[in-house]
Amino acid sequence: MPSFPTVRLRRLRNQPRLRAMVRENNLQRQHLIHPLFVHHQPDMRRPLESLPDTYQLGINHLAEEIDQLVALGVPAVLLFGIPSYKDARGSEAYGKNSIISQAIHLIKQRASQLLVITDLCFCAYTDHGHCGVLTSTGEPCVDNDASLPLLVRQAIIHADAGSDMIAPSGMLDGMVSVLRTGLDRSSYSQLPILSYAAKFSSSFYQPFRVAAEGAPKEGNRAGYQLDPANLGEALHEVDLDITEGADMIIIKPAHTYLDVIANVHRSHPSIPLVAYHVSGECALLKAAGQNDWVDEQAAVMEVLLSMKRAGAQLIVTYYAKKVAAWLMEK
Repeated sequence: MPSFPTVRLRRLRNQPRLRAMVRENNLQRQHLIHPLFVHHQPDMRRPLESLPDTYQLGINHLAEEIDQLVALGVPAVLLFGIPSYKDARGSEAYGKNSIISQAIHLIKQRASQLLVITDLCFCAYTDHGHCGVLTSTGEPCVDNDASLPLLVRQAIIHADAGSDMIAPSGMLDGMVSVLRTGLDRSSYSQLPILSYAAKFSSSFYQPFRVAAEGAPKEGNRAGYQLDPANLGEALHEVDLDITEGADMIIIKPAHTYLDVIANVHRSHPSIPLVAYHVSGECALLKAAGQNDWVDEQAAVMEVLLSMKRAGAQLIVTYYAKKVAAWLMEK
């Protein structure tokens, strides 16, 4: 005869409605953030084969996408720009008529209720594909201190256009501190910073690099992104960014880094955490679903729920539209 505690647990699992009532974690539409790739060619609408429901979109097709997101109840987008011109300093990133500025203006006119988060980096804007200006000697290496003022210029452009939150993703040392100072001095003290504080040098970014057209031409980003083997270093980076003034933190990747999410949540329970379910992680699930190796919907929902269980409050995922639709069907 099973013991009383065992019988009690079984009784609580016996009915679907009761299971739902005692569920410890839930995934809802307000937890989703959808990435958008805005292309400089106005009429571009190129599907990205490895990513579900994701396109390179020109400004002339952006309104249709925004309408879909609003109808599905997805509350936020994360914008990435694909510029018409690239140079060594990523100058189009801080031009007043940048593709990101155009996209923000359109979204604010079309759907003011949508939260617009703008990725802040240079990899898609530089002709070398790295996340800042390079040093003059040796193998490709980002000049951290020379890149910081340009990052601030990019942030001010986004703020002027109406960004609701900026998300610096280049893993530059001191980036949160200089951004907070620069924004405050420009009368944007209320604009929050969502920092990619723990961004690992991962093999799961390949579909994104195709989507954003921002792969490095030489070398890699291991010199400034985190070693996948290092948990302690990731926690230290998070501590530094929070001390510098980050309002929220991104952990990237997410599905394969649940231990990082859980440890950061334990260390900083009052800081909102965002899990970035990155392109390669989504592509694996899509491929498995297309080949009937797994039930795609069930697998995606389980993976995203694991991020919530680990401590993430919000999730950036290329499955945002599909998940929102699945949740509406319940």
